[in-house]
Amino acid sequence: MASNIHPTAIIDSKAELGDNLNIGPYCVVEANTKIGDGTTLEPFSIVKQYTEMGAGNHIHSHACIGGNPQHVAYKGEETWLRLGDNNSIRESVTIHRGTLQGHSETVVGSNCLFMAYAHVAHDCIIGDNVIMANSVNLAGHVEVGDRVIISGMSAVQQFVKIGDYAFLGGASGYKQDVPPYMLAHGVRGALYGPNLIGLRRNGFSSDACKALKKAYKIIFRSGLTKQASLEQVEDEFSSFPEVMNLVTFIRESKNGVTPAAHKNGHEQD
Repeated sequence: MASNIHPTAIIDSKAELGDNLNIGPYCVVEANTKIGDGTTLEPFSIVKQYTEMGAGNHIHSHACIGGNPQHVAYKGEETWLRLGDNNSIRESVTIHRGTLQGHSETVVGSNCLFMAYAHVAHDCIIGDNVIMANSVNLAGHVEVGDRVIISGMSAVQQFVKIGDYAFLGGASGYKQDVPPYMLAHGVRGALYGPNLIGLRRNGFSSDACKALKKAYKIIFRSGLTKQASLEQVEDEFSSFPEVMNLVTFIRESKNGVTPAAHKNGHEQD
């Protein structure tokens, strides 16, 4: 199917365009870019150089993707932003390319939703089916797993890792790794147990949810040392791959993991 490209759009001759595109008024597509089939660029959106995206992406008005990294060591080197398929990038979102000091690329998976004014800094790696609500800010080198939800006006410090299926509450700051399957919230983010609602919605079994809840209590509430608590969890729940993923994430964390909320905080039932 032929593309619909408005005559006021500015598209560099070195841009590689797919089929069935819808490019609105006053869009800018710079050189050395690749726009996948079925993509929509709404009016005034900008795709900067060295940006590659798959099929079916929807870039809304005033979003700017592929911009230069905000890094004092960046001197104009060729670095990339790579997006998968079927992402929705809402109004005024900014996503920056990588740096030579990092991965040389920023990577976004598929089927993600970045709400208005969200920001993804250089060298971030974001999985599939991630939702970042309004005004979420990821600093450089952040890694976000699959099916993570980050609520509005939250900020994630550089080099932090967020595990699969985690839910991060809004208006919060995160400076340590958030383990997979967990619910975190607070001005200085703290854990409040497994993300049970999200896990059930994503098809996790009742037994897996119960195992994760028990494992959380042993690791974060028992008073045991980190090593002892992880060993106990491994002994008791080795048949649950979700729990083993949690243990592995904690063992491999270089930043330390987000602590549990104070005991007088509200836990999930």
